[in-house]
Amino acid sequence: MTSTRYQIPANEHKFEQDIKHSRFIATVVHAPTLAEAKQAIATIAARYPDANHNCWAFQIGLGPHADIGSSDDGEPAGTAGRPMLQVLQGSGIGDIAAVVTRYFGGIKLGTGGLVRAYGGTLQKALNDLPTKEQVIRRTGMVTINYNQYELLRRLLTSFDPVIESEDFASDITLMLALPQDRWQECAVAIRELTYAESELIALDD
Repeated sequence: MTSTRYQIPANEHKFEQDIKHSRFIATVVHAPTLAEAKQAIATIAARYPDANHNCWAFQIGLGPHADIGSSDDGEPAGTAGRPMLQVLQGSGIGDIAAVVTRYFGGIKLGTGGLVRAYGGTLQKALNDLPTKEQVIRRTGMVTINYNQYELLRRLLTSFDPVIESEDFASDITLMLALPQDRWQECAVAIRELTYAESELIALDD
């Protein structure tokens, strides 16, 4: 089931730590699309052109249908990108891209040490990451008569709508975006309010 409400990064966030003389820098950003995730990863990596590795992971959306990806960027297979992705998937945060940059300090960490270093650095970045709620919305329209307009507007305030436009003609047509998880409830309420004279019609099916 696709999540209709989830947390996303409120802004770019960074955490840095040293592990056995290697410097690890986690940078986390909001990335609502695959293209934006890839661009953000490239931009962050370009800030550290002299780093030994810029490993990354992203999660667009949340849950089993999320678009995911990761890269070890030259570290042993499965020791960087995969543990980072696992941290993202367990975080409850969607639309997120993360890069963990490493400056090698001369001491090898071993496979387990790398997994803990990359996953752990990202986890610490997420621990105090500012977040905000992302609400998946569904777009629709409803046409009502003038007598019902004020009643409808009061009704809609209970459903967190975004009123995109209002067309005042012989009747009034409202274009609105509603939280997907409130759509059916709102549709029923509109039918009841108008005695089944008006219907909430989906425009993005």
